[in-house]
Amino acid sequence: MARCLLAAKQGVRAVLRDPRKANAWSKRGCEIALAELDDAKALAAAFGGTEGVFVLLPPNFDPAPGFPEVRAILAALRSGLEAARPAKVVCPSTIGAQIIQPNLLNQLGLMEQVLGALPMSVAFLRAAWFMENSTWDVAQAREKGVVPSFLQRSISRCQWWPQRT
Repeated sequence: MARCLLAAKQGVRAVLRDPRKANAWSKRGCEIALAELDDAKALAAAFGGTEGVFVLLPPNFDPAPGFPEVRAILAALRSGLEAARPAKVVCPSTIGAQIIQPNLLNQLGLMEQVLGALPMSVAFLRAAWFMENSTWDVAQAREKGVVPSFLQRSISRCQWWPQRT
């Protein structure tokens, strides 16, 4: 995201947790802000004066029951965004974030609930798949002419596209 915005000559403030990464982003043309994700005041300062904020929730593949880690991050993010008041917020989420049964995707569902209540425009991008994931399938596609899919048959067909007659 940052690289695309910089290429379009847009200003970018990179909010980093690790100051060792600041030099690389600064060289690319980013303004740098340092903030931990559970520090609402630092996040408010980092988000202040921006038109939009892109929130990438870090993955947690071994969360405690009830997701207390992500809940703490979301509370700080919400507080920081409410204080900074950017015009818009964009958050990558995932297909399945709405599932009620306990699973790792619930973290993104919580993000949608918490940040979706903000008093500004918030967009959640529910990607079903990323093209980078398809690199795993290239060899089989070349060898067998088939790209394997583990989607349900009804989902893997593009039923929502009009049929050609």
